[in-house]
Amino acid sequence: MRLCHLDDLPDGDSRGFDPQASGRDTIVVVRQGRVLHGWRDACPHHGTPMAWRRHAYLNAARDRIVCGAHGAQFDIPTGRCTLGPCLGQALTPVPLTITDDGEVHLASSPEETHT
Repeated sequence: MRLCHLDDLPDGDSRGFDPQASGRDTIVVVRQGRVLHGWRDACPHHGTPMAWRRHAYLNAARDRIVCGAHGAQFDIPTGRCTLGPCLGQALTPVPLTITDDGEVHLASSPEETHT
């Protein structure tokens, strides 16, 4: 399932997606160069959505994902909580693939994952 084009997501930024048209973003993608990190948009503390406003998932330094509800901070590449009430827990990964022409898709199997 196509999410966006790589150029639609600026380097060092994050964006939420609603691939199932559920009415709220259920996936967060963070871009670091040509590497994309996909996570389920749910804090492991209580399962609450992470953004404090639409597409706003990162701290001011843009080096951690932050839960807007609890202030928990997560390492972008690993999804591990580094600060907050869910310390030691992790975000749920969402496998992504990038086509040769820069289209970003949900990977249908782990073998297709390219970040």
